[in-house]
Amino acid sequence: MDLTIEPGESVAVTGPSGSGKSTLLMCLLGLVRPHSGTIVAGGQELTALRSARLAQARRRTMGMVFQFGELLPELSPVENVALPVLLDGGSHRDAYRRAAELLNELGVPSSSTATGQLSGGERQRTAVARALMTDPQVLLADEPTGALDPEAKDAVAELLYASARERGCALLVVTHDPAVAERADRRHELRAGLLAEMGTR
Repeated sequence: MDLTIEPGESVAVTGPSGSGKSTLLMCLLGLVRPHSGTIVAGGQELTALRSARLAQARRRTMGMVFQFGELLPELSPVENVALPVLLDGGSHRDAYRRAAELLNELGVPSSSTATGQLSGGERQRTAVARALMTDPQVLLADEPTGALDPEAKDAVAELLYASARERGCALLVVTHDPAVAERADRRHELRAGLLAEMGTR
């Protein structure tokens, strides 16, 4: 397959279960190495990097939003969002300030409330904030609205696409939801390892 996503552009990938959508994301994250070909993100050829350099490039270049948020429920939203910077050795003070700003911008209470006590929509907005924490050039989302009710789903989908546009991130969304896919600039379908463009906005 051949896929290029420009800064600020969004692409949605749909396809039946088992078609390779999760494998595609794992390859883009550098967690699975493709048998051939290259993956370039933020000007770096990820497929040419060894483990330590690859992990560093992933932290600094990419943000990831998972279906169930993958947040630590016992931590506060601010602590969860600050983690990417703290794990990379960044300043605690700067990380917490930036995390609070992002949460406020995305409409999530940044108090000491445990993340596990937030609503589903608030948790996903927290996950989006965490993904944006390092100002990534590439934003990946795996079924980001799959566990949400319709109202929260629409709000999170709009937030995700708007964040990519406003921040100039290349956004790739993997989803089974046609309504979420239709918000993207381009829609592709993955079947048996082949990626076909289905339309543009």
